[in-house]
Amino acid sequence: MADDILTPEEILSTAEDVLRRYGPTKATVVDVARALGVSHGSVYRHFSSKAALRDAVAERWLRRIAEPLEKIAVQSGSATQRLESWLRLLVKSKHSRALDDPELFATYITLVNDAREVVQAHVGSLVGQLTRIIKDGVQQGEFHVDDANKTARAIFDATTRFHNPIHAQEWTDAGNKAAFENVLQLVMRGLKAKG
Repeated sequence: MADDILTPEEILSTAEDVLRRYGPTKATVVDVARALGVSHGSVYRHFSSKAALRDAVAERWLRRIAEPLEKIAVQSGSATQRLESWLRLLVKSKHSRALDDPELFATYITLVNDAREVVQAHVGSLVGQLTRIIKDGVQQGEFHVDDANKTARAIFDATTRFHNPIHAQEWTDAGNKAAFENVLQLVMRGLKAKG
């Protein structure tokens, strides 16, 4: 591959393959460059350091989760249905990644743990999406809350067990689906309760 046509997206795709092959502790920028057929300097032209490349890979992975959720957040219609769909999709997205490609999922968890600023931005984005849905629900008379942002953060925190990768080992437990349904119903009832 010629250095002058190398794009950040190509580097990130290749970096994912290299990470899958070698794991996060052994994969290097040189490995990524070698897989692309370029010098490691070509990779550094797009990403200033190994940490910057790893952060970009983590951000790309998290963006793949956030984008479909954003589509639900900006829809019109029932906020109740959107909130339920949003939470179900968040949980399903995380679970499917953990079960479909456990090695790559473990690699991403390592990357995400090191990319604290990227994760904070991701969580902020997700809470922002929830806030939008809740505000719509308040305006439509479906939800009764005083502070949509605090409520969104509380819902995100209350459902953490079902979508935060730190709990991935629990996701295959027999009672996990029923526990999620119970929490979801509790959240929905709480939003609809009048002061």
